[in-house]
Amino acid sequence: MSDLDRAALLEFILDHYQNPRNHGEMPDADVHVEGGIPDCSDLITIYLKVEDERIADISFTGEGCTISQASASALTEQVKGMPLAEIENLDHEFIIDMLSEEIVKTRPRCATVSLDVLRAAVRAYRTKQVRG
Repeated sequence: MSDLDRAALLEFILDHYQNPRNHGEMPDADVHVEGGIPDCSDLITIYLKVEDERIADISFTGEGCTISQASASALTEQVKGMPLAEIENLDHEFIIDMLSEEIVKTRPRCATVSLDVLRAAVRAYRTKQVRG
């Protein structure tokens, strides 16, 4: 990675950390799920509003390191409007593409925790729909 690319990536991460997108509780969420990595204090709660099997709205709250919180912010921007079936099939490559292999390789759990919580939220939503 060139110095220019690295500088742009760091700016991207710091911007999402200092000015998180879609941050805050969503009182009318269809589902919310808490998760994280307690041993390193990275905690995320994902809130979903679902319409027609798509994420109509998404927000998060959390605390933790710069990488985990910036990743959550960037992730919410990327998946808004996405079909639930597509989210269920996302893997950590999605985060690598979003944040870079360099970041994910050095802090894999921090970088991917928000995706893991998002997938858990989709599973919880599906379970809630089955149970009625």
